Amino acid sequence: MTSSPCAQTRAMHVRSSARSFLLFLEPQSRFRRHIVRLFSSANIRKPFTHRLIHPWSQQGDLTMEEQDTTPEAPSGGDTNTGKRKHDDEPGPQETGGRGKKRRGAGGKKLRPGERYVPPPQKRNPGVSFSQEHFDETSYFFEGGLRKVCPYYFDFKTYCKGRWIGKSLLEVFKSEFRAESIEYYEKATKEGRIRLNESPVDDLSVVLRNNDHMRNTVHRHEPPVIGAPLKILVDDGEVLVVDKPASIPVHPCGRFRHNTVIFILGKEHGVSKLHTVHRLDRLTSGVLLFARTLEMSKKLDQLVRDRQLEKEYVCRVEGEFPEGELICEEPILVVSFKIGLCRVDPKGKECRTVFQRLSFNGKTSVVRCLPLTGRTHQIRVHLQYLGFPILNDPIYGSHAWGPHRGKGGLVGKSDEELLQALVEEHRSQESLHLLDFMDDSSAVKEAEKTNTFPAQTEDFSEKENSSQVPPEEHQSTGSTGAESGQKSPPGSRDHLCSECKLVRPDPTEKELIMYLHALRYKGPDFEYSTQLPNWAEADWEETDLS
Repeated sequence: MTSSPCAQTRAMHVRSSARSFLLFLEPQSRFRRHIVRLFSSANIRKPFTHRLIHPWSQQGDLTMEEQDTTPEAPSGGDTNTGKRKHDDEPGPQETGGRGKKRRGAGGKKLRPGERYVPPPQKRNPGVSFSQEHFDETSYFFEGGLRKVCPYYFDFKTYCKGRWIGKSLLEVFKSEFRAESIEYYEKATKEGRIRLNESPVDDLSVVLRNNDHMRNTVHRHEPPVIGAPLKILVDDGEVLVVDKPASIPVHPCGRFRHNTVIFILGKEHGVSKLHTVHRLDRLTSGVLLFARTLEMSKKLDQLVRDRQLEKEYVCRVEGEFPEGELICEEPILVVSFKIGLCRVDPKGKECRTVFQRLSFNGKTSVVRCLPLTGRTHQIRVHLQYLGFPILNDPIYGSHAWGPHRGKGGLVGKSDEELLQALVEEHRSQESLHLLDFMDDSSAVKEAEKTNTFPAQTEDFSEKENSSQVPPEEHQSTGSTGAESGQKSPPGSRDHLCSECKLVRPDPTEKELIMYLHALRYKGPDFEYSTQLPNWAEADWEETDLS
């Protein structure tokens, strides 16, 4: 098909404008080379598939997932290499002398005193945890709890857009308030804070776009229930486990080694799993993983087609109505930081089917069939109906008001609700029951104040890697639950504020929520577990100490 005269004329004008614009760009600039490649094609009417990023635009406020990683295809070459040009270039290396070129800096000469800022590297989304990650530390068991020996860990992040032009000191003061400035000054002297892989000498250094920061911390993880992680099925295509309550599925917040993924890797040698669904940290029961990419795609399609049936049981307050009860109230996420949701007309459509199984005079056991998969769907719908799960630390809280959210009545703004939740758990020294999405900074900040730390952040764990300073800590003791032997809790760190605290261990009752994933059923498979003891008809709350 030939293009019309009008289309050809427009193409000529576009090429002419591009050539004029190129005259103002540096001959060796990456942006100029990018423009040349775009307009070198004979078919100017082909839709653009590249997103142009100006080399001096402030893109630092994007996460690596949000940044464009479309491969730059050389003219006439393969467009599926999966690499960007700078991925094949050698890293920064000085050639000696002031003002000399650095390879990997795009051929640009650095002025005296100018700092080289490397471009962000493309992240491989398929990377899974390896034995190196599992060997960072070890477990020990005490008082029915699984505990993690404290260990050194690197938090990493790229400079965010709002940090550009600010000093490290200003950023630490405004956004990393979990530790004092004195701590960061001492950590700097000991080489624990790095900028573009070089130790920081002075916190007055000004941040620039694409700066890469690394902070080595002494990390403490909260304990979880010491019950074993039971593997129900492992046939090479799927892995099904019976997850104990209190254990998160993936590393998140303060949890890394005390997670299902790490326990499976450390104690059973299982890795490279594909997530099919998730369970809340305090929820127990059937958890399904795909072993292969093909099975993962198959199960994902079943989820999209709503051909998977999930059945839960829970124990709620009061006498739940007999017969089938359906709740279709829409659910809105209030805070991603702690995963807080509520019923709201602006929320997403939801549908949950409930049926009472038993009533012991005080509380009821209820069968739950969530027909959609919204965050905290069962818990939110039960709260709305006026029958919150008996020991739900969030949706059974009095922070929701005298009616505790029944009928959607709260009487508080979202901000006031968040503050009330944190204050209630802070006063009861139970902040560990809130599922903070960031790291311990949020918890530490909440412990210091009566308000929710909405602006407090921590370095992203999505780019984590461990690092143990050679002169300190090497964890000891058993790495598996089979031995049943207690390990010493590891060395102390003189800069770590957590090492100076004495926290009471949570009780088993605090770490169990009466919500259990009982069954997971597809067109040609069904996986199930036994009913927990609290779901028995004659169970009393005093049975769990």
